[in-house]
Amino acid sequence: MKILLDECVPWPMRSLLANHLCTSVQANGWSGIRNSELLQRAEADFDLLITADQNILYQQNLAGHTISILELSSNDLRRILAAAKLIQQAVDRIRPGQFVSLDLAVEVSGENQNE
Repeated sequence: MKILLDECVPWPMRSLLANHLCTSVQANGWSGIRNSELLQRAEADFDLLITADQNILYQQNLAGHTISILELSSNDLRRILAAAKLIQQAVDRIRPGQFVSLDLAVEVSGENQNE
């Protein structure tokens, strides 16, 4: 699967996606473009966009898009790494055009991050 990491997602996350072709918005020279244009460009070349932008579902009309979107509840690398298996499962299960919101409210270093 060809995966695009949004600019709000930490680049080291790519290590969790080693079985996929993964690149970033920055590597494509798309930093700073609006979500509507980003989705249009990404859809032409990618199967999945991973973002931590909590507003994308509400700001964009996702109907008719074929690109899948995985929305992470946090862009904190510690939370992402702690939820590696959950993220990998979500990537493996996501279907074309599907929007999935993934809650990364996991304990990091023995402290509950929701408090």
